[in-house]
Amino acid sequence: MKTWRRHTLSGYSWLMLVFLYLPIAILMLYSFNDSRINAVWSGFTWKWYLSLFENRQVMQALANSLTIGVTSSILATVLGTAASLAIKHYSLRSRTIVNGLIYLPIVIPEIMMGLALLVLFSQIHMELGKLTLILAHVTFSMPYVMVIISARLADMGKELEEAAQDLGATPWGTLRHVTLPLIMPGIVAGFLMSFTLSLDDFIISFFVAGPNSTTLPLYIYGLVKRGVSPEVNALSTLLIVSTVLLVIIAELFRRKDSKTITF
Repeated sequence: MKTWRRHTLSGYSWLMLVFLYLPIAILMLYSFNDSRINAVWSGFTWKWYLSLFENRQVMQALANSLTIGVTSSILATVLGTAASLAIKHYSLRSRTIVNGLIYLPIVIPEIMMGLALLVLFSQIHMELGKLTLILAHVTFSMPYVMVIISARLADMGKELEEAAQDLGATPWGTLRHVTLPLIMPGIVAGFLMSFTLSLDDFIISFFVAGPNSTTLPLYIYGLVKRGVSPEVNALSTLLIVSTVLLVIIAELFRRKDSKTITF
């Protein structure tokens, strides 16, 4: 009976994985299709990838995504790290309230956040463009950074900081030479996660982007409206591969962070 249950659960798990990843695998496969018709396989080719890099609009969208992603990730990481360090010293009641507010942007539907940010920018008469995109991406990325770094700070405890201060270190010296080096892998993981979220975001960017600040997801959406072509498949494949690599690197840093010190 136990063997039957084990095989049933295992088979169900594999079916769910196939259901989730088979469409992505098909999309990536047809990005190498020599024919413009996705329903017909007519041979292997790299031409759709080569044509992407010769497309000015694609390169501009890529440049926008990288600029917005790097800038918003740096800001989100700096602000998230500072906020996590501040929350660490709050009273228990205040910390609980603040942690609840941190998780709120994570659980709120993206369409609601995008609409709320659009209303905010409209009320303060801010022109939609790269600046509004950066502010929006910082808003939804910073909670993820804070969750990662707060978890590391909770595991680290206060023993090393208190020992450094007992030995004569100033609060700034303790922060610089003890706290930050210990949580640095978490900071890097938070930055990479923030960059991944920014690179992939479509819904919030759709609301707050201006006419000259099209990102890669927005450009792909525009291509899909005109009909799916192998160029869309190639661009989507590059975006998927980049995202997976960044997530893997972030996870490696997170694991390294969790094994840095044991108490």
